[in-house]
Amino acid sequence: MVRRCEVLILLACAACATGGPRAPRAPGVRADESRFIDSLFSAYSAPSVPGASVIVIQDGKVVVRRAYGMANLERGVAATPETDYRLASVSKQFTAMAATLLVKDGKLRYDQPVSDMLPELPRAARPVTVRHLLNHTSGLVDYEDLIPESRATQLNDQDVLAMLSAKDSVYFPAGTQYRYSNSGYVLLGLIVARVSGMSYPEFVRTRIFRPLGMRASVAHVEGVDTVPRRAFGYSPRGGGFTPSDQSLTSATLGDGGIYTNVDDMVRWDQALYAGGNEVVDTASLTLATTPPQLPAGAATEYGFGWFVDRYRGIRRWRHTGETSGFRNAIQRYPDRRVTIVILTNRSSGEPEAIAERIADRLLFR
Repeated sequence: MVRRCEVLILLACAACATGGPRAPRAPGVRADESRFIDSLFSAYSAPSVPGASVIVIQDGKVVVRRAYGMANLERGVAATPETDYRLASVSKQFTAMAATLLVKDGKLRYDQPVSDMLPELPRAARPVTVRHLLNHTSGLVDYEDLIPESRATQLNDQDVLAMLSAKDSVYFPAGTQYRYSNSGYVLLGLIVARVSGMSYPEFVRTRIFRPLGMRASVAHVEGVDTVPRRAFGYSPRGGGFTPSDQSLTSATLGDGGIYTNVDDMVRWDQALYAGGNEVVDTASLTLATTPPQLPAGAATEYGFGWFVDRYRGIRRWRHTGETSGFRNAIQRYPDRRVTIVILTNRSSGEPEAIAERIADRLLFR
């Protein structure tokens, strides 16, 4: 029988022959490494369970490129490295980059009041700046806490803005504390649209995805665009899985609306290392990965779209994404040039813990 890793290599080579940007290829890996990776994803491997796609990049090369389980249980579609998953909060790094590009264009300032672009916001939000939104120090009320129990239809970004505009209070004065805020990133998506004159999906497609060759990536709006090779989300129930692809908050964009696959995340990772390209420059990236100091010297671990911390003493950029039917993780160890991306279409499982097991194997053996 041909080993799984050899099959994946052949598939990758075939994809490269079809034209367009070259798909990342995984070189052969040792048998023990192959078995180790497969063992971590044993819960995703059956033909009757939601799946996972994983890619590991080391020194600029794809060393692991795998997929397990199913992208669509009802239609019997297997997951592949080309399968597109909803990123959920992993989307925030792209929203942050979109705002950064507008700052570079001279159309936006980090310390500009958000009310300049969104005058609908109430008086309590007037001290909030773009920087506060980016690093989760705005104090804005999380919109998920404002959804009426009777709500039966999905929220869009304009619905979130209306909710926040009707709530003339904040959790704390802007810039004084850290509190993770989906509201802030929905507003950033709206700001990107208003300042650029493009829709948020059009801006990220034109300014980020297209220049980097991320052809499978899309900020998805139902009924407007399609997601190529789409994975559908599931949640565990009664010993099996039930469809849970959408929730009330699945239609918002800036906080979690992007779909992509692991191959496109390689292209994103390469751009972050390169710097100096039309999307990413070194100065902006340094700013994005430097968490702010709060009053009285309190430290945070969030820059612009990235958590920044240390894992076993090694500097790490990371993010997770959790939403109805999807659970994802990206971990970058820039000083060791290792990146791990795991995308799954189930609301259970621990992709962040699996990513750390892979990091342990690569970095600490």
